[in-house]
Amino acid sequence: MTRRLFFKAIFLFVLLGGISVNANENKGISNYSEGDLSGWEEKSFEGNSQYDFIETSIGKVLRASTEGKASGLFKEVSVDLTKTPWINWSWKIENTFKNNNERGKEGDDYAARVYVVVSGGIFFWNTRALNYVWASHEPKDSSWSNAYTDNAKMIAVQSGDNMVSQWVNEKRNVREDFKTLFGEDIEKIDVIAVMVDGDNTGQSAISYFGDIYFSED
Repeated sequence: MTRRLFFKAIFLFVLLGGISVNANENKGISNYSEGDLSGWEEKSFEGNSQYDFIETSIGKVLRASTEGKASGLFKEVSVDLTKTPWINWSWKIENTFKNNNERGKEGDDYAARVYVVVSGGIFFWNTRALNYVWASHEPKDSSWSNAYTDNAKMIAVQSGDNMVSQWVNEKRNVREDFKTLFGEDIEKIDVIAVMVDGDNTGQSAISYFGDIYFSED
């Protein structure tokens, strides 16, 4: 597996010296509703997806689109899962991908992803990630290992076209998801990321993200 594909699977951005994080706990992760990308950086894997802000019926949101490309936005954070284990966000997609096997390398594309990453520091092979995805074909609430690495687990929070063009509010217990899928009690995460990617299938997709925040319950 190439380093590029490993990066896409787990969204690890710094190999040497680990990930530097903000020591100040902040439950609010994004300020998309204010048109603010402060602290967010873009990582390209195969060309660039497009990210910008638009006004919608629920206010200002982040619009993400791809035409056979793949890049994502990431933010280095420090979230104490013993205090705020629940991640909350809203999203909407305009379309899913056609005829792609999401468990295979050639079909590893999603109209919308939200990543949470635990850094392995200099031991980058120990980095673990949960990918909360809007799947095209895998059933809702199913989970599986990423096609490129077992260190990334995929969770189909939404699936298919049933909710296309509708805003959906999501809530997941990150600590419990790590326990279930990795068998580990993770107390802190280091990176949050969002992405739309179509580089493996060569297809196009458009999605939208509302604010992301962590809560006690």
